[in-house]
Amino acid sequence: MRSLNRIAAIAAITTSVVKAKSTYSPARPPAIPLAVRSPYLNAWLQREGDSGPVLPGSWPRHWTGGTLGWQGLIAVDEVTYNWMGSWPGPQLADQTSVEYTSTKSIFTLDVAGKVTLTVTFLSPVYPHDMARQSQQFSYVVVSAKSADGVEHSVQVYMDVTGEWVSGDVSEVVQWESGTSGDVSYHRFFRESQEEFGEDDEIAAWGNWYLATSSDSSLTWQIGEDATVRSQFVDNQLLTNAAESNFRAVDDAWPIFAFSHDLGNVGSDSVERVFTLGLVQDNVIHFAGLSGEMEPVPGLWSSYYQDEISAMVAFYTDYRYALDASSALDQQIQTDSENAAGQDYATITTLAVRQTFGGLQYAGAASKPYIFLKEISSNSDIQTVDVIFPAYPIFMYLNATLAKYLLDPLFENQESGAYPNAYAEHDLGTFPVAKGYPDGNDEPMPLEECGNMIIMSLAYAQRTGDMAYLTAHYPLLSQWAYFLVEESLIPEDQLSTDDFAGTLSNQTNLAIKGIIGLKAMSQIAQLTNHSDSYGAVADSYLQGWRSLAINTAANPPHTTLSYGQNETYGILYNLYPARLLNLSFIPQDIYTMQSDFYLTIAGEYGIPLDTRHPWAKSDWQMFAAAVASNSTRDLLVSKLARWVGETASDRAFTDLYDVNTGDFPEGGPYFMARPVQGGVFALLALPK
Repeated sequence: MRSLNRIAAIAAITTSVVKAKSTYSPARPPAIPLAVRSPYLNAWLQREGDSGPVLPGSWPRHWTGGTLGWQGLIAVDEVTYNWMGSWPGPQLADQTSVEYTSTKSIFTLDVAGKVTLTVTFLSPVYPHDMARQSQQFSYVVVSAKSADGVEHSVQVYMDVTGEWVSGDVSEVVQWESGTSGDVSYHRFFRESQEEFGEDDEIAAWGNWYLATSSDSSLTWQIGEDATVRSQFVDNQLLTNAAESNFRAVDDAWPIFAFSHDLGNVGSDSVERVFTLGLVQDNVIHFAGLSGEMEPVPGLWSSYYQDEISAMVAFYTDYRYALDASSALDQQIQTDSENAAGQDYATITTLAVRQTFGGLQYAGAASKPYIFLKEISSNSDIQTVDVIFPAYPIFMYLNATLAKYLLDPLFENQESGAYPNAYAEHDLGTFPVAKGYPDGNDEPMPLEECGNMIIMSLAYAQRTGDMAYLTAHYPLLSQWAYFLVEESLIPEDQLSTDDFAGTLSNQTNLAIKGIIGLKAMSQIAQLTNHSDSYGAVADSYLQGWRSLAINTAANPPHTTLSYGQNETYGILYNLYPARLLNLSFIPQDIYTMQSDFYLTIAGEYGIPLDTRHPWAKSDWQMFAAAVASNSTRDLLVSKLARWVGETASDRAFTDLYDVNTGDFPEGGPYFMARPVQGGVFALLALPK
């Protein structure tokens, strides 16, 4: 693959071509999701240089930026072209357009003016279907038709490398091929399995499958990359044979390939469907109510007899998946346009697969869990202040999902294994959710207590599950007591924006705690407990007003920290009050902040606060959701423009320089994080 000396003869005949500029709709994103359904099935096409993401000639990438060998070829009248991947040799097809929706990335390519090739990467999202969403598989649909009115002989080819099975390319990969019903597959996996282990963020356990239909047009082959690909280039078919010498991923690069002969293709499209994905028996190591570490199976195993059955079920479900995905695409597109126009749809539709790609479905049908990976920031599992910004997408699509995200946090703390009085920050490092028996998690006490109370009430309001509040009332009230002690005058501590460091008397953090107390007042009333929290929240709000607002400024606004009149910060923690419909924060505060944001806007949004010229996409949409229409539209339009112009080249970062649009200089590089569910803040508000 990258051993160019081994294929110099092929490379020597490469025709030099100039890539035509592709169009992008609804915008040219920094990276396009290809196969994105879980933390381990997370492949993207990154922007290359000054151009947008281009499929022919580029390797797909894991969210880390590491190469995932994935090659596509097409033969037209016995001449081969490259439609995906960076293997040198065949001339590149010409990518003419790319469109993304919430669940699909659709590439249109011109092959020598003879054939139009459409390649659709479909990663379905099933908000209400736990069985289907539990599968770590994705679809690739390749469709060809004549572009010049003449029939052409067409064959399509796809392979993947062992890079999918291990982030350590010195690890030995094993393989086998088989057929089940009408589905043919390659199964490939690490020889040395390490359950719950990772190498460079790639799972060190489980079995990968590349599958397609086993019709008479199909040929297959497993072997060295140059050998197998050259076989297709020379013969437009494969040998139906596999090499037997298992070896390291980077030892003569074994690949797993399929080829379909589409016959003579005319004006009617001819398509073939492939699936790619991972099956793992156990997916999380978790210390729950028992306090002991126990393996948690993949939720898929509750619905499918075995992994072959699961793989085949996903493949044969394609037509249902296509219909369901198209319906969800249309729902999100329409709702987003109605909420804030096409610019808003440009943002929301890019965030869907990314958010769900941070989730691992686990447990049993009778007791499901959803575990979240804090992708790219530090790989924590079940980080409360990552679930919180992602929460709007779950409130919008299916609030019941929130319970499955909160349950692991409640169970671990209710086991007695966590010694601190405040809410736990996370449960460990994905996929090991052992918690912190020593209480040494990252300390964000006020942040996480407020978050847990707010999210618990939001779930109960949307689902009517008041029993959930009753069951967890002792812990919720424990956290509320902490808020009583700490909310109005927060001590020096971290907020969720921990990259900015600790700060005392944080205005935005204080209002979260105060809203958390008002939410606890509702919880007490809904569970027939005496309510002392509402009066405290009312009193604290008045105190907060006198401490937090620079009334002498023109226009007036809240400060980043009490008394620091030269500072400001986005007051995104006003949003939960509207999400919970508390009717608690006076409208003049919303109006004041909304007017102020108009005066600090940069090229691509508004800065998070005065410490850095850094913007956060999720918090901007929280602010937009409770702002005036003019401020909302400004924030939405600037973020949508950033999507199409950013110099960043990884999956939809939530942290960027507000003026350059690039990753923040001297700051962390965030990418592919599930916090982007927060851009659904407008759609999550109660109707």
